[in-house]
Amino acid sequence: MPATLDNKLVVALSSRALFDFEEENRVFESETDDHPYMQLQLERLNQAARPGVAFPLVKKLLAFNADGEHRVEIVILSRNDPVSGLRVFRSAEESGLKLGRGVFTRGRAPYRFLNPLGAHLFLSANAEDVRKALEAGFPAAQVFAHSHVDTERHADELRIAFDGDAVLFSDEAERVYQQEGLARFHAHERAHLARPLPPGPFKPLLEALQRLQGTTGASVPVRLRTALVTARSAPAHERAIRTLMDWGVSVDEAMFLGGLEKGPFLAEFEPDFFFDDLIGHCDSAARVGPAGHVISGVTNS
Repeated sequence: MPATLDNKLVVALSSRALFDFEEENRVFESETDDHPYMQLQLERLNQAARPGVAFPLVKKLLAFNADGEHRVEIVILSRNDPVSGLRVFRSAEESGLKLGRGVFTRGRAPYRFLNPLGAHLFLSANAEDVRKALEAGFPAAQVFAHSHVDTERHADELRIAFDGDAVLFSDEAERVYQQEGLARFHAHERAHLARPLPPGPFKPLLEALQRLQGTTGASVPVRLRTALVTARSAPAHERAIRTLMDWGVSVDEAMFLGGLEKGPFLAEFEPDFFFDDLIGHCDSAARVGPAGHVISGVTNS
């Protein structure tokens, strides 16, 4: 029988999300064709690339397979050419990452392969690829290449933080806020307190993470901790919590910040990745840890 990725958490990501290929990418963007870029990657085949924005996330996700149970699959899904893909796999091997699968499209949009992979998350430095993935119904984010990356902190815990509206939840309430202001937003949330918010693009990822949380035992060297970090405040906080309860999922921590800058709070949580639909929040978060822009909802229309 053919191999299958059923019942696994599948994360697809570009080579620039996993490794720091920003210098090489500048060569790619400065040339009229990709041959100088390909040659540079080939020349650096034996030079391991530095960790990129998603490196800590990937390293810790793969640790959930440490007891021999294959719970997580990481797939390179890249616009790179196959030759440049050699360096990606070589760098992964040098970094101790056990990667086996990859799709390299040499400039063609790679998001169309998310469906056969059954991906729960797609991370890329390419904004258009992220938009297309989100439109196709897959959780996706554009990585902030300048994010602070610390591959050593809290090695025994994987921490992932999510914004609420337009990320875990739909942008239904966010549209009210954008169009009618804060007072009307709070009135709307009070009026609809008992009605769960429609799901946002990252609900499937949170559900998959909760399933992963429930399948690990003492022999797995890493634990998962999640957080909701939202600009909501009381009384709008209650609908968010009730929605998660209705979905049958939970988060370990919740921060209702009422518009405060998120970066200082994330500095205390120290996420291995944070997802938000607002560039300003991503900029703030990137100063203290890896961040990804979820290009969805009314603020990104």
